[in-house]
Parts: sequence; structure tokens; C-alpha cells
Amino acid sequence: MHNLASTYMHQARWKEAEAIFVQVIEPSKGVLGVDHPDTLASMSNLASTYMRQRRWKEAEDLFMQVIEPSKRVLGAEHPDTLNSMSNLVLTFSYQGRWKEAEVLFLQLREARKRVLDVEHPDTLANVGSI
Repeated sequence: MHNLASTYMHQARWKEAEAIFVQVIEPSKGVLGVDHPDTLASMSNLASTYMRQRRWKEAEDLFMQVIEPSKRVLGAEHPDTLNSMSNLVLTFSYQGRWKEAEVLFLQLREARKRVLDVEHPDTLANVGSI
């Protein structure tokens, strides 16, 4: 089901992706656990669908629920953790919450510099976002 929801995301079919992610998350929490990487990925993807629908508060709340467990389980510099942080930066920015976006952005930029080469496209994209 997660793969179908991801396909819908790639097709910008946000409502359909959302419906599937919502169906997947609770059973995933029960069977795999809240901190399981698959559960965290589904939660992050659901948050992304909220963000794409301009549902900023819902996106923010879910990204916040994902980031700390991701840091603990996957590591603070794991690509999935960094992507969730990046999406939270965007969510703050879309809401005009520049200070919060800046603080998190600076943490994210430093982490990406450590993990990825300075010339890596993700690092360059972050620097270009300043």
C-alpha cells in the first residue's frame, strides 16, 4: 500500500496518497512500532502530502513527530532524517515563520555539509536557498 501511495504522490494525486498513508500508519505503528523506519517513512510522506495541499499545521505537527524518532533510530545525519528536516524548513517558510526556518535550515546545512560533499546537489540546493 505504501508503494501505491508513493506512486500517487509522484503523480501529484495528494488526496489519494493521503488516504492510503492514513490507512497504513496506524497498523504500521501497531505491528512495527512507532519508531520503525517504515512507520516513520509513511508518517513523513503523509506530512509531505499535507504540505503539498497547503495544510501547514498538519504537516508541521507530523514532521515534528517524525524528526526526533528518526534522529534516534536512523541517526541525525541519515538522509531520511535530513529530508524530514528540510520539509519542516519549507513548512515554516510557507507560513512566514522565518526565524524558525532559519534556525533549522542552518542545522540542516551543516549536517549536509558533514554527510555529503560540499559539491553534492542537496548541499548546493540548501546553500542556494539562503
